[in-house]
This record gives sequence, structure tokens and C-alpha cells, in this order.
Amino acid sequence: MERRSFLLGTGSLALSQMLVGCADNKQLTLNVQLLKGSIPAQVVNQFSKSLQQKVQLKFAPAERLQDLFQKLQTWQKKPNTTDQEAWRRALPFAQSQRVTKADLVTLGDYWISSAIEKKLIQPLEVATIKQWSALPKRWQELVTRNDKGQVDPKGNVWAVPYRWGSTVIIYRRDKFQELGWTPKDWSDLWRNELQGRISLLNQPREVIGLVLKKLGKSYNTENLDTVPNLEKELRLLNQQVKFYDSTRYLEPLIIGDTWLAVGWSSDVASVIGRYPQLAIAIPQSGTALWADVWVNPQGQDKQPLLYQWMDFCLSPSIAKEISLITKANSPIPTKIAASDVQKPLRSLLLENPEVFDKSEFLLPLSPLVAAQYDSLFAKITG
Repeated sequence: MERRSFLLGTGSLALSQMLVGCADNKQLTLNVQLLKGSIPAQVVNQFSKSLQQKVQLKFAPAERLQDLFQKLQTWQKKPNTTDQEAWRRALPFAQSQRVTKADLVTLGDYWISSAIEKKLIQPLEVATIKQWSALPKRWQELVTRNDKGQVDPKGNVWAVPYRWGSTVIIYRRDKFQELGWTPKDWSDLWRNELQGRISLLNQPREVIGLVLKKLGKSYNTENLDTVPNLEKELRLLNQQVKFYDSTRYLEPLIIGDTWLAVGWSSDVASVIGRYPQLAIAIPQSGTALWADVWVNPQGQDKQPLLYQWMDFCLSPSIAKEISLITKANSPIPTKIAASDVQKPLRSLLLENPEVFDKSEFLLPLSPLVAAQYDSLFAKITG
């Protein structure tokens, strides 16, 4: 699952590596690799000022969550050779690569399971994070997993969430004004007026999931054969769809080639302020949720600095700042008033508890069940 971030506005970390503090061999260093736009630069500066000792902070943004996952994989690889001389020659290079390994990395919640299974990350000692107890139980449960990556209340805590968003409906105000109604839930996607006017994400879990939600089922349904009318509803929805795409679904909507799209709030939030003809609807029956989380790469020291940083991100005032500047929600309850948020973004950032309670994270499925989703999606769209 790829979820991109288009957040390029003022206050986001620059694409090049950001350093706070001067290099000093005796200084403590915190090396963080994160999703571009997910942490404002001023928050890093505030953290630096809050520290009692001199610290070198290295924050390197990456374009995509997939890039960060691949880095975790790269750091765990060893030369594939039994030749001792080749290993000896490779060792200096391997050591230099270890220096660049981050202490903390942004990962999407969707990637946690694979990262655990592949032994790319290690459990966290959340007892050292003061704000952990302030996290609502739902967030604690999301990142508490067993060694297979499955959600398990008896497992370890593998990640700390710091912002979240959802799958949303984006639509053209002008077109729906002519129709005399506005979309409010997934069932509206089947209305006759929208035939050939919709774009959907090219993701089996998202598309099949929204149909399951329309039918009163869970996004994480494990046996699709037991859901009456699922294939029929998918085929009817497919007749409404102009195209499936997970990266370029907003451009056709902006120019009016489509009237409605389903997409990720992280993509939508960065552009909607520039296009007043666009509006957002959060499906009332619930939707899919995503979260950006901090993880600690396997083999890295669990130094106090990384826990101080995670705790800092979860402090209410900083959590609110991250939320408002990066245009995403905070897992920590914050007091955000309507006056704090631009009108087009209020449906995203002013949380509706009732809808949130009906919404779901896309939890890991067994390979057999995941293949069932892929097969059904290919059958309908192929």
C-alpha cells in the first residue's frame, strides 16, 4: 500500500538533510529519517531548545513511506558471500553504512506487520514515554503486536503514532450543486448520476473495503465468500468508475474530468486550499484510517534521546502544532477549535467521534485472505 505525502508548504522540513547544532564528536546525536512534510521544521527547533545538553539532530526527509521501509530492509542486509576475504573488504563499507542508520524512522501503520516479521524493527520501552498513558487505548492497541506482526494485547509495543488521517471522498462543489445533493456516505457512489464520473484508488483493500462498509461489514473481513452480494455490488460500482489510480487521481478532478474521487486525506489536505471548487466528505458509516508512526530499527541503541523526541511529539501543545501545520490529525486529544482551521479542512481536522468509532485501520491479513482480495479486485477491474 503506497500513501504519498504532497506536503511541501512553509514549515515542512526541507528535502535536504536538516541539522540542528554543530557537529562534535562528544555530542549526543539523534538521527531521524521521516516522511517529508510530516513534521514541521519549527517543531524540531523547539525540541532542540528544550534539551538540557547540546545535541546534534539529523532529520532527513524521504519522499515516500515505501522508501523508508526499503531503507529499513537495506540496513539489515549483509554481503551475500562466504568468502572471508570479500567479507573483510566489505566490512569498512558496511561499517560506514551502519553510521547512517537512523535511530528513528517514520513508517505507516500498514507496514508495521511486515517490519516485525522481517525483523527490521525492535520493540520500544514505552514506560519511558510520559505521554504514552495519555494515548487513547485504540492507539495503544494498534501498535501492540506479537512477533508475527498481528495485533495482540499480550504483545510488545513496536511503534508510537504521531499523526493520522483517513480515506475520504473528494468532490466538485459546482457539479453537485447542479445535481442538488452532496455525497455523505459510500452508498452515494452508486447513484446513477455518477456513472463514469468517479476515480477510485487502485488498491484492493480500499475498494473492496468501502463496499464491505456499505454492506455493514468490516474492512478487515477475512472470508469474502460469506458476504452476500459483495461481487454484485463491486460490479455495479465498477460501472461508475472512470479509472483506478493511487497517485494521479486529483488532477482529473481539478479540471472537471471526474466529479468525485476517493483518496487519502494526506494528499487532499495539501491541495484543497488552492482549489475552492473541491470539497471533502468523511463517509458517515466509517472509513479506512492510516497513521504515521515512529519505529526503532533493529540493532540500534535505545538511547534516551529517541524517547524524549517521541514524548515531545505527543505533548498536547506540540501535537496540536503538528496537526495544524501538516494538516493531519493527532492521536493525542488536542483542543482544536473551528477558528484554528481553514474552512475547507474542518471536516478533516475537527474530529467526529461517532464516525471515528465506526472507522477502521487496515489490519494485516493472512497471505491466503490477501490473495482473495487481490483476486476479486482483478476479476472485477480486469
